[in-house]
Amino acid sequence: MTDTAIEAADLTLAYGRRRAPALNGCSFRLAAGRVCALVGPNGAGKSTLLALAAGLLRPTSGRLAVLGTAPAAARPRVAYVAQDKPLHPGLSVAETLRLGAELNRGSWDAELAARVVADGDLDAGARVCSLSGGQRTRLALALALGKRAELLLLDEPMADLDPLARHRLMGTLMAEAAEHGTTVVMSSHILGELADACDHLLLVSGGRVRLGGGVDDLVHAHALVTGTGRVADLARHTVVESRATGRGLTALIRTDGPVDPAWDVAEPSLEELLLAHLRAPDAPALITPGTTATRAVAA
Repeated sequence: MTDTAIEAADLTLAYGRRRAPALNGCSFRLAAGRVCALVGPNGAGKSTLLALAAGLLRPTSGRLAVLGTAPAAARPRVAYVAQDKPLHPGLSVAETLRLGAELNRGSWDAELAARVVADGDLDAGARVCSLSGGQRTRLALALALGKRAELLLLDEPMADLDPLARHRLMGTLMAEAAEHGTTVVMSSHILGELADACDHLLLVSGGRVRLGGGVDDLVHAHALVTGTGRVADLARHTVVESRATGRGLTALIRTDGPVDPAWDVAEPSLEELLLAHLRAPDAPALITPGTTATRAVAA
């Protein structure tokens, strides 16, 4: 076992000479046992990063370690659910689960996989090609959870599910991760949902990690201030974003010492923090010490 789930150093992947790199000098460390939200705008490099960690792509340059080794070597200990849920269309639900068992002998949890499928009332004889998007998602997650992997890589896993099914599956996922110490990296655009489920955050923008660290640490490092002052009055702090609100000003700042008592100060929610940084992609990056890359092996 290793205390580091994923570590990247100057990780870059470019798909072509005329296109901007999907990842460009991306560096971070994710400790094992974390439940990590991977967020960012469309095209930021989230899916690319997950595919690299799954060993399905090779970087143009830089280094990447997964569970202390190269991504390809770690593959038996990793479960990956891609955005498009690429299941074999001609297999039935039952045959798909049997295939999962055959491919993961020694680690397959048939009871858990069957329970995830049963909770969605999936017909065991139904072909994958006849399933709805939400049903395919449930079957793909059943395969991932049934593998009993040390690291789960989930790319927009709940996007096709209705709110109730999403809530139930998220509960199952979090319970299994807590019981077995599984590391989870999950990309999503549902920011409110991530706040309840995740204890770590990686915000990717422009091919790099702009925010990285424990959710509580990142939230506590910022303040939401309102008042009738000017942005210049906040110059001692790092102003991430500011906007006029009525006759006053609201700003998200990264505090550097006490804030002038003329301002009303509140702690931002995770959603407020993320939205501010997404609207201000040029704001200085913040990577907490435990998330800074220290070492990595060649991919």
